[in-house]
Amino acid sequence: MSTSCFDREDETFIVLVNHEEQYSIWPHWKAVPGGWRAVEGIQGDKKQVLAYVEQAWTDMRPLSLRSWMAQQADPAAQ
Repeated sequence: MSTSCFDREDETFIVLVNHEEQYSIWPHWKAVPGGWRAVEGIQGDKKQVLAYVEQAWTDMRPLSLRSWMAQQADPAAQ
């Protein structure tokens, strides 16, 4: 049985974010997939990058949903 690089505790990861402000961790040596960008200055072992994601990603709703909900709550702000 093979082990994924995501399962390795000794792997170095970066943090990615997409246009919906959703986060992911990614092995530092793999090309960043389309639609994602690396968060500047965030790199480390799995525990370190997951701690960053937990601190930064406090609202799991996509940005487009948060924006839509804000508009529904305050129609005058449109």
